[in-house]
Amino acid sequence: MRYDQKDQESGNVEDRRGQGGGGMGGFPFPMGGGGGMSLTTMLIVGALMLLFGFNPLDLLKGGGPGVPNMPQMPRMDPRTGEGGGVNIPGLPGGGQRSQVPAAQDDMKVFVSRVLKDTEDVWERVFQSFGRKYTKPPLVIFSGATRTACGVGQSAMGPFYCPADQKIYVDLVFYDELKRRFQAPGDFAQAYVIAHEVGHHVQTLLGIADRVQEMKSRVGQREQNQIQVRMELQADCLAGVWAALNHQMKNRIEQGDIEEGLNAAAQIGDDMIQKKTQGRVVPDAFTHGSSAQRVKWFRQGMSTGQIQSCDAFSSNE
Repeated sequence: MRYDQKDQESGNVEDRRGQGGGGMGGFPFPMGGGGGMSLTTMLIVGALMLLFGFNPLDLLKGGGPGVPNMPQMPRMDPRTGEGGGVNIPGLPGGGQRSQVPAAQDDMKVFVSRVLKDTEDVWERVFQSFGRKYTKPPLVIFSGATRTACGVGQSAMGPFYCPADQKIYVDLVFYDELKRRFQAPGDFAQAYVIAHEVGHHVQTLLGIADRVQEMKSRVGQREQNQIQVRMELQADCLAGVWAALNHQMKNRIEQGDIEEGLNAAAQIGDDMIQKKTQGRVVPDAFTHGSSAQRVKWFRQGMSTGQIQSCDAFSSNE
């Protein structure tokens, strides 16, 4: 992608890297008659749950209307390239990052510029139909951090929380995207941010609320199918952004489109399931297959129109 020193960065980036406990200190866990669980108690309970094979995040799933089930991405140790368990600073096996690698500082600049581009594009799109675009903050964290949707972890991959309308990303994810999922390139990295911004657009347009209402009336299998359509629409909106951003700022270089399509393919549910469990379970899909993700991202890029992103009416 074409960026240089003249390109602006978004002022809407919050850097939480290096904060003790991954930013979890003081996160309220309601107990009994409205009291709170102390941080020490929370850590003890969390450690015991991990010891006996339970995931503390299971307590936070299904947090009410508008709160999505966050995707669980298998965490990789960026130093060894090997898969590993949950790494929460303050718990056994965790650790507080004292210094931010220089490569991550460069990546922070890059994602800040991408976020600025999304702001400029979606502001113009919303103005075209008489609406105001509210810019989503992007939170950069390390390990774990608190969100209005529960505790966010690196293992989830980048995610959007509709409850606070913020995007969360641990920049270590981009190493995993490149090494484990074979999806290198700056355009692939931009696609990830654009997809999460697509979820923000869905929230602003009321689509997210309607999806949650639909999911509340059906069983788990049907919920997964609805969520897949939600994710494919976000892929399409990411493609729309890429097309309009190039029209406005001439960002796309040779090979960029291939990087984006490859990233969409590599993080399809079928590909992730093959890599993590050795078999594909379509009923468990929550983001769509590689072919579906490529198709909808390509559709958004080829049209540059949000009207082309009606994944809910598709017969696919």
